[in-house]
Amino acid sequence: MPDPSSPRSHPRAPLEPGPLQAAAGATWTVTLLPTAGSTNEIAVERPTPRRVVVADHQIAGRGRLDRTWSTPAGSALTFSAVVRPELADKHWPLIPLATGLAVADAVRRLGGTPAVKWPNDVLIPPGKLAGILVERTSAPDQGPCAVIGIGINVDLTTAELPVPTATSLAIAGIAVSRTELLGLVLQALDRRLGEVVADPAAFVDAYRGDCDTVGREVEVFMPSGERVRGPATDIDEHGRLVVAVDGKALAVSAGDVVHVRPT
Repeated sequence: MPDPSSPRSHPRAPLEPGPLQAAAGATWTVTLLPTAGSTNEIAVERPTPRRVVVADHQIAGRGRLDRTWSTPAGSALTFSAVVRPELADKHWPLIPLATGLAVADAVRRLGGTPAVKWPNDVLIPPGKLAGILVERTSAPDQGPCAVIGIGINVDLTTAELPVPTATSLAIAGIAVSRTELLGLVLQALDRRLGEVVADPAAFVDAYRGDCDTVGREVEVFMPSGERVRGPATDIDEHGRLVVAVDGKALAVSAGDVVHVRPT
């Protein structure tokens, strides 16, 4: 494996549609784009269930809270998967959580030791490895669909990291092709979404046990601009983070969470 602390000295191999489709499996239909702005935006235009839009190079990726996400060409796995889960509306907020666990599952299969920060940031502590954005849309004659956007830093070197708080599989000592990684993530995603559909309460229990945020002192920057701080005590049935603030339990459905220290 190349030294992950050194700048990249040669171009990365492009993705190929045939191997990608084989890795994804027959139940998915893969569309490969050499370059794309945001795979989520492309998938939303034609949200066919079980479609996967992969960008060899994504140049205008979007994350939660309207953040941008970009990496050098060929260094990351960036894709959006369209699914139509048989879920009541009240359980749709569990889809992003299931996606975070799925990415972590794939990294564990490769020998990594990932952690999931609520709701779905995947870390190889202390750096952030992957980002996830889930959007709800409707497909003609299909009903509501979830467009699940995933970006994973695969073989970025430390010199290529967009921010010092990021990391990559290569920096963690994990060598894997982007094609193989796509297959592992989609397999895990099917499994985790199946758990949500089969028993949402049991899934929340599993997520609670795997979420690195529970049990930590956290600072939450709310979308309103308010900032709160306290111990993260639980994940409720709707997937919200429960934080003890001034003696009261505050259920957070959206916000930027910073881990302060274990409690």
